[in-house]
Amino acid sequence: MTDQHLTVLVVGATGSVGRHVVATAVAAGHRTRALARTSYKAQGLARGAEVVIGDLTDTASLHDAVAGIDAVVFTHGDNGNAEAVNYGAVMNVLDALQGRRVRIALMTTIGVTALRDSSEWKRRGERLVRASGNEYTIVRPGWFDHNDDDQLRIAPRQGDTHQTGGPADGVIPRRQIARVLVESLTSPEADHRTFELVAERGPEQEDLGPVFAALPVDEDGALDGALDPANLPVDQEPQRVRDDLDRVSRTGAR
Repeated sequence: MTDQHLTVLVVGATGSVGRHVVATAVAAGHRTRALARTSYKAQGLARGAEVVIGDLTDTASLHDAVAGIDAVVFTHGDNGNAEAVNYGAVMNVLDALQGRRVRIALMTTIGVTALRDSSEWKRRGERLVRASGNEYTIVRPGWFDHNDDDQLRIAPRQGDTHQTGGPADGVIPRRQIARVLVESLTSPEADHRTFELVAERGPEQEDLGPVFAALPVDEDGALDGALDPANLPVDQEPQRVRDDLDRVSRTGAR
C-alpha cells in the first residue's frame, strides 16, 4: 500500500456499497468524484466528495465525470436491465475515457460465473475490463453484512466455486468491500487479480498487501479470471459482445 493520492471516480456512488466507497476514498485522501443521476440521489454522501451528474446508459453524459481521473471504482447494480447497466455501464465509461489509461476496481458478485442472465452480463463487464489494457482488480463480494461480529478476517478465494445463491456462498461487510476496492487502487499486489471476497472467523488484517499477493494473477491476455470455469465461450457470445471486446482491445492497445 502506498500513500499515493488519486482522483477517483465512484460509479454507483449512491448505492449501499458505493456510499461506503465514497467515504473510504475521501478518508484515504483521494480526490473523490461521486457519479449520480441527480443531485437529490447524492444527498448524504461523505463530505469532501465532488458530485458529478451523469447517466450510465449515456456515454455522452459521462465525459465530465471521467475528465482528469486516475482511477474508477464500479459499484453499480442493475435496475432491472442487466445488459444496459451491469455491462453497458462499463462499456460506456471505457468509451468516455477514449483509451486513456486509468486504474480500475470493478465490483461484480460471487457466483458471477453461474449461467444466469444477470450474472452473465456482469461477467461480460469483467471481460471488458480485462480486455481494456488497464490495470485492474475485480472483486466479487459475498452476501453483504451477513457476517457475525467475530467474522472479519478478509479471506478472498478464486474459481467461483460457491454458487448456492445464499449466504452459504460467503459473507462480507459492506465497509470491508469498500476498503478492498479503494486499497486495491494503489496496491501493486492487487493488479490483474480477480477474486471472490468473503470474511472468515478472526480479526481484520491491517495490511492487505500480503492478502492480494497470495492470489494467482489472471493469465496474460485472458478474458476470464484465474481458475474460472470455461463455461461461457467467447466464440458463442452475441456478435455485439464480440464486437465490443474487439473495440475495447484495439482502443487499449493504442
